[in-house]
Amino acid sequence: MSSFLPSAALFRRLEALEPVARAIDFLTSHAEEQPSLEQTAAHVGLSSAHFQRMFKAGAGVSPKRFLQYLAAQEAKRAMKEGEDVLSASFTAGLSGSSRLHDLFLASEAMTPGDYRRRGAGLTIRHAFLNGPLGRVLIGATDKGVCWLSFAEDGGDELHLSEMKHDWSAAEFVEDKEFVAPLAAQAFDFALNRKLDEPLRLHVRGTNFQLKVWEALLKIPYGARCTYGDIAQDIGKPKANRAVGSAVGANLISVLIPCHRVILSSGVIHNYRWGVARKKTVLAMEEANSQTAA
Repeated sequence: MSSFLPSAALFRRLEALEPVARAIDFLTSHAEEQPSLEQTAAHVGLSSAHFQRMFKAGAGVSPKRFLQYLAAQEAKRAMKEGEDVLSASFTAGLSGSSRLHDLFLASEAMTPGDYRRRGAGLTIRHAFLNGPLGRVLIGATDKGVCWLSFAEDGGDELHLSEMKHDWSAAEFVEDKEFVAPLAAQAFDFALNRKLDEPLRLHVRGTNFQLKVWEALLKIPYGARCTYGDIAQDIGKPKANRAVGSAVGANLISVLIPCHRVILSSGVIHNYRWGVARKKTVLAMEEANSQTAA
């Protein structure tokens, strides 16, 4: 874990993501209207030229390209392709096209008793920071990031209480300087950018949950799979419902990509932070994966 204090430049970089996130939310909620560059720039209070540069730097793609993928990512493509193609894309991830090399996963199996003592003996440093897909709450132990949630609705206390509930026995310390470098890594990872060093994650769950989360990490960037794909991969082909529960129990959004799991019909549903957020993340991944191709 890096121990250096982030520079003022790093904080400025993170703060500059706030208008990018607001623009992404605006484009998502007005996708059917196809807002122009000028309309979107006006919404965040910037000139068109400055906004175009800032959005591309923060999101990795232009506003127009993101809007195109947002409009095109609905269920019809997945429904036309069918589950066989989804399964094939998932299998491709197992052959090495995923980004596991950019992550170091510290995973610990928990007994039922451990669930009642979540995080005992751990210190979790946390901070609210602006990300390209919205404001987030990030928590990290000395082993790595253990919590990442979208934190724009409901107030800070609500999101803090959710984190503290899931790590109920840990000690919590607000520490923006500790978390900021990890956040910068996390945002780069979310935009499919190369990392200088692996981003460390710290997860705790049952053996079944750990298998599901590790399977999620194998899904290629920009791809999607079904609950059945995950169940097949972990050797439990009839455990779709249990897989769904384990996917929903993921505490590290985006980095452990539970958003890439959809119904076999292609329908995008069920996300802890809302279906609209899930569609936004998927559209951004598709746009960035095509840009990198």
